Amino acid sequence: MIKRLLPGLLLFLLFACRSNTKTGFEIPINAFEKPIENPIFRADSNFKFFDPIKKDSVRWQRADVFNPAAVVKDGKIFVLFRAEDNPAAHLGGRTSRIGLAQSIDGIHFTTYSEPVLFPENDDFMEYDYPGGCEDPRVCQTPDGSFVMLYTSWNYKTPRLSVAFSKDLKTWEKKGPAFSKAYQGKFKDMASKSGSVITNIINGNIVAAKINGKFWMYWGEHLVNLAWSENLYDWYPEMDKNGELVGLIAPRDGFFDSNLTECGPPALITDAGISLLYNGKNNDDSTKADPDLPVGTYSVGRVVFDPKDLKTVVTRSDKPFLKPSLPHEISGQYKAGTTFSEGLVFFKNKWFLYYGTADSFVGVAVAE
Repeated sequence: MIKRLLPGLLLFLLFACRSNTKTGFEIPINAFEKPIENPIFRADSNFKFFDPIKKDSVRWQRADVFNPAAVVKDGKIFVLFRAEDNPAAHLGGRTSRIGLAQSIDGIHFTTYSEPVLFPENDDFMEYDYPGGCEDPRVCQTPDGSFVMLYTSWNYKTPRLSVAFSKDLKTWEKKGPAFSKAYQGKFKDMASKSGSVITNIINGNIVAAKINGKFWMYWGEHLVNLAWSENLYDWYPEMDKNGELVGLIAPRDGFFDSNLTECGPPALITDAGISLLYNGKNNDDSTKADPDLPVGTYSVGRVVFDPKDLKTVVTRSDKPFLKPSLPHEISGQYKAGTTFSEGLVFFKNKWFLYYGTADSFVGVAVAE
């Protein structure tokens, strides 16, 4: 009896082990196409909001809308986008707020009339104002709520900050992500672009624990790694000299020759931990990718080893998404931009949401 059961038991254990390493998901980066509805968001001066700091009504989407995050909730796609208020101000000299919109098809959206995250007279005003709340990345937490990593911009130092919500409409700010780490060593350092490592669970992209901790890739000049036990107090990985660990960096002659900036939440896939990231081509043509205009932002992918989150398995030599439409090479940033921050799996399709030229929101879809 024992001998007859043993082969079946071995097969069961083999399947169980394999299922722990296989997710059934892969991001088809070469299959993304831009539907004709692009851009799907644009500036709109009809939306008004009473600003609690200025004590006045503000047309908060009047200038530009771009750089969107995305999640799935209640059978809909929700996009959280950055909106700027003053078209007369110079690039980087406006106030940004995070807006919310919902869709049943991922293409056509209904926008909420007021922003959901913005500078207020609160404990975080010194970080959030006057530049505002920028460039969100959002995922679900294991308890069903949502965590947002965004940039607080006070015109002096950009800081990666954290907020939580149960409904995507009301957010509780937690402040700069690195405030407590190592006695505040990184609190006043410029930081951006936090991409939490996630799993897909029942169609939702959910923050994953690895070895008992949450992890995220972050940064723009170098991609770094950080860990957390609660998703708001984050500890950057350091080397033996107490310096930040750079996992990937810009490469001369490639699409990412100037910047390597984290995109949507990283996702555990069959290939490994897939991080879509935004590469900026160098402004110096002698260092830039000759196949792209200098200064262009495009999207590539790096895959990390799930057994060693710092080890690169593969990395794009060419971008899989780059500016090709008129609105992607016009607006505030005319060098050309496709800047990804939101990725969801919805109705058997992948939807990748991105900012274009710091002025519009676009989407690319893969079956």
